[in-house]
Amino acid sequence: MATLGLLVVPGPAVLYIVTRSVSQGRGAGVISVLGVHAGSLVHIAAAALGISALLAASATAFTIVKYVGVAYLVWLGVRKLMQRGEGEQVVELRVQSRRRLFWEGFVVNVLNPKTAIFFLAFLPQFTHPELGPVGPQILVFGALWLVLGIVSDGTYAMLSSALAGRMRGSARAHRRLNVGSGLVYLGLAAWLTTEKA
Repeated sequence: MATLGLLVVPGPAVLYIVTRSVSQGRGAGVISVLGVHAGSLVHIAAAALGISALLAASATAFTIVKYVGVAYLVWLGVRKLMQRGEGEQVVELRVQSRRRLFWEGFVVNVLNPKTAIFFLAFLPQFTHPELGPVGPQILVFGALWLVLGIVSDGTYAMLSSALAGRMRGSARAHRRLNVGSGLVYLGLAAWLTTEKA
């Protein structure tokens, strides 16, 4: 549920997928989804290798990282709540090759701080060191993230390509999406502060 809560909130990766789906169609959206989640593999590997060392080294260090994650989620939530829908224009994107779509999606998600913070500060709250090494547990959670992410982002790609014309003009829909996204981010931040390191 926590993973779905974060995945359904549009971030840089979803924005990339939606814009490509709107401008180039369903196929471009699907290729973009695959590129984005190839980038997720980088975050999964980094978390699996780094979190176990962090937990073994210092509970204080982990708490610091956790609160950096809280601060980032609060910042995202407040920024979404403060955004205005007026004056936004649809940007026409040049048609890109499938290879370029894939690699741009990869880079977008590798450099996506929302995904990095999720794997570094949020996901480890669900691990149980008493059950064994944390790294393999992170890999299992990462596999779940991939499956849910492909389904979630694939849904965005399909819907945005199908509803491209309707999505272009509605400032009210954009504002509601921002408010909902902001509240989800703030809720995740609040939940994260209650968890033990």
